[in-house]
Amino acid sequence: MSEELVLSVSHVSSGYRSRTLIGRGEYKKVLHDVTFHVRHGEIVGLVGESGTGKSTLAKTILGMVKPERGEVVHYTKRPQMIFQDPYSSLNPAYTVEWILEEPLRVYGRYDPAERRRRVEDMLALVELPRECLKARPAQLSGGQRQRVSIAVALLQRPRFILADEPVSALDVTIQAQILRLLKDLRDQLDLSYLFISHDLNVVYQLCDRVLVMKAGRVIEQGTVEEVFDHPREEYTRQLLAAAE
Repeated sequence: MSEELVLSVSHVSSGYRSRTLIGRGEYKKVLHDVTFHVRHGEIVGLVGESGTGKSTLAKTILGMVKPERGEVVHYTKRPQMIFQDPYSSLNPAYTVEWILEEPLRVYGRYDPAERRRRVEDMLALVELPRECLKARPAQLSGGQRQRVSIAVALLQRPRFILADEPVSALDVTIQAQILRLLKDLRDQLDLSYLFISHDLNVVYQLCDRVLVMKAGRVIEQGTVEEVFDHPREEYTRQLLAAAE
């Protein structure tokens, strides 16, 4: 495993203000002194129960939430996101072809023939047939929609991907196929992932290292074998027991 970093999160604390009918409400601090890194070629899992701050951390990493303290440093350009629900993240009014081609059109560097070639190459990379190009998201299965979502994230050739519960809405068989695809893409495209999940079994199958989050803090981190076989924290032991 390379020691080159793709992401460094150092002593980050952040939160958000709730919205009310008369404007911005009270500030709620969510993250408390979070520190970790992701190395080149690594898949790092982030686990914890709902409400522990995983989504706020993802938004902070992507710049959607500004840290109150600490620093987020990206060592690669254009980190991309794979979302939990591809149906809501893909525009239902357009075909897969349009959805995949639009980011390239906005980027403005490619003529129509080159955009088409890149779209077809990306479709093959995520193992979808060309017939899917003319389909709208509602006409695809859940697994196919997630493959399209992965293709969208990969269009600008990122080196770092943040995946937020990308298989939680899929049945077990399709989950296994998407996890294999993510691993294969890591090897083919030289990717690194931060993989957010509440499913420890999925994290064990996919990840190299794991971070355990509780109440906005990373309370334990290490290799998957270290954390799963020899957990130090009682909270981690409870999560593992619940997953068995």
